[in-house]
Amino acid sequence: MHVRFHVFPKNLGFYPYVWLVYIFLPIINTAQEHGLKMILGYLMIGVFALSYRQLYFASEHGSFSYWLALQMVIIFILSNFYNPYNLFMGFFTASFIGYYTHSVKFKISLISLTIIEALPLIFNTGEIQPGQYLFFLPFIIIMLMSPFGIKSMNKHQQLELKLDEANEHIKELVKREERMRIARDLHDTLGHTLSLITLKSQLVERLITKDPQHAQFEAKEIERTSRAALRQVRELVSDMRAVTVAEELLEVQVILDSADIISYFEGDAKLAGVPDLTQNILSLCLREAITNIVKHSRATNCTVRIEQKMAYVTLIISDDGIGLHEDHHDGNGLKGMAERLSLIEGSLEVLSVKGTTLTVTIPIIIKDQKEEGSP
Repeated sequence: MHVRFHVFPKNLGFYPYVWLVYIFLPIINTAQEHGLKMILGYLMIGVFALSYRQLYFASEHGSFSYWLALQMVIIFILSNFYNPYNLFMGFFTASFIGYYTHSVKFKISLISLTIIEALPLIFNTGEIQPGQYLFFLPFIIIMLMSPFGIKSMNKHQQLELKLDEANEHIKELVKREERMRIARDLHDTLGHTLSLITLKSQLVERLITKDPQHAQFEAKEIERTSRAALRQVRELVSDMRAVTVAEELLEVQVILDSADIISYFEGDAKLAGVPDLTQNILSLCLREAITNIVKHSRATNCTVRIEQKMAYVTLIISDDGIGLHEDHHDGNGLKGMAERLSLIEGSLEVLSVKGTTLTVTIPIIIKDQKEEGSP
């Protein structure tokens, strides 16, 4: 499987590139040298830039420490034998020391960096003026303090990540428990009823030629029992927690923001008076449409509009992406969405011109409600 090359981790954006500006300082300092010394200096700066890149991909328990040690060696050579101002390259190393989660490795690396920064200042006392020491001191203090701040920030990010994972795990446990509850309820409430319908159907099959009147009576019983089963299913569905459109819109906004898609909303998401079942199916359609936009559309903007009339609700989702190809109109979950809408007599329209527009229309009053109340 082909793996795409990245100079720096994609999730960090331009952050790693900004720091590369400070590589020009040792390059300028090395330009003052001549011959082999200048060539070796440029080679070490190149290796330092390579180590800077590799440290973003190396793991703490892998080659991370080796690349970090290599940076310290290069900083010592360039600041001791070339120019003391190359000590400021230690800001690169200091930022990576903060990535250590192991406290012993963190302390050893910080002490090592302190020694690396101090030795050139000690060895070059004859060349460095007293005023220059006052110039170096505050920057070195900031450099040696920065790993603590970076470590604290990384620890906070890790805690947030673990919290998100824990919340996802809790959601999965809740879903699993809900599935088990539904399975138990279906077994307890419908198992006996469906078994009874099966037995009575077999009885009608035997009686239809021998005793038509009795068979007709049993057929009526089957109808009554099936209506009771339908009523039990609807009672079971009504007990389930439906996801409202307002709740789903909050989730949708997070999904679009994480995909760098600007979201707009128009209408009233509360949908007062709209049954839970209708809201639940609208929420599922909205989630499916947004998932398709994030995965396939390459859009930069997405608009969600809700229109509520007396007899129906319309949900319109549009984007400015590449649109749908002709052979994809039945794909990307649209077929499943249409089948789901057909259960409550809803409809789906797809328009793919300068992006894609999905229009979902659902009647508020469902015909089956009248049938449910029938004897």
